[in-house]
Amino acid sequence: MTDVLHAKNVTKRFGGLVAVHDIDFTIPEGSIVSLIGPNGAGKTTFFNIIAGIYDPSAGSIEFRGRDMIAKARRAWMEPIAWLLPPAVLGAITLAVAESGTKNQTVLALGLTATILALLASMVIGVSRPPAYQRFMFRFGIFRSARPNDMVVAGLGRTFQNIRLFANMTAMDNVLVGMHSRLKTTWIDALLSTPRDRREEKTSRVRANELLTLVGLKGRGGVVAKNLPYGDQRRLEIARALASDPALLLLDEPTAGMNPRETAELTVLIGRLRSELGLTVLLIEHDMRVVMGISDRVTVLDHGERIAEGTPDEVRRNPKVIEAYLGTPPA
Repeated sequence: MTDVLHAKNVTKRFGGLVAVHDIDFTIPEGSIVSLIGPNGAGKTTFFNIIAGIYDPSAGSIEFRGRDMIAKARRAWMEPIAWLLPPAVLGAITLAVAESGTKNQTVLALGLTATILALLASMVIGVSRPPAYQRFMFRFGIFRSARPNDMVVAGLGRTFQNIRLFANMTAMDNVLVGMHSRLKTTWIDALLSTPRDRREEKTSRVRANELLTLVGLKGRGGVVAKNLPYGDQRRLEIARALASDPALLLLDEPTAGMNPRETAELTVLIGRLRSELGLTVLLIEHDMRVVMGISDRVTVLDHGERIAEGTPDEVRRNPKVIEAYLGTPPA
């Protein structure tokens, strides 16, 4: 079994506070792995590092065989990637000028093309569209992946506090999640080309399938803020699934749910693995969920990994018992 994610010596400092310290962590493909620990243990910080929200202070993240935190010696190559086109055009323009040409129109066009290429390259370098990101990842140029880079690479996530587009419908929330996988351009949308209409239709069909999968069949037209709390949690999972991830990060998905909702969501997580072939990384405080669904459990305390193993092994580990219950009085 291959590893979909491998983190090595990951450390994150906030000033003098070390939130995550020297953690090695792997997620085998097709597994459900849980990350647990007391409040303040560094779980969400580690999640955010994996998702590209935080840059680690040290260490590396390899996702699906690609180094998402490129070696520092390659970081200087990114400006070259978007300066190269205008540099080439500029060199051609200078060569024409050196040749002593009398054609001022040719020189003006060359200079104009150079300036436009520079502006376009800078916009591309800042916005990082999918094709540009794939090029950069292939050559390991990025120093650290951003959240949108990680989504393109195949990572989806939900949040500890629900972050839906509250005033959009459930259907539109899921469609937003598909954005990184759509092929049509703004020109297609502007001209309403057949390709744009075809992709819009297939996207809505897929969105309905995902809503049905998470238990929201027929509720695509409901505004997100009007859904019950448990359904909002399900909708956030559907939106994450819309980006077609290989690894799904769920940050306390059952928080605030009643026992029935928790049991239903636990079954859903199992189905995501069995039916969609997803790998799942889960942060959860409900130990019944963790012990009932996980293949492996990793325990953090004060930013350090103190235990790792099967649910039974972790349940009996003295360090885990001490972290949760404290040291018994002498």
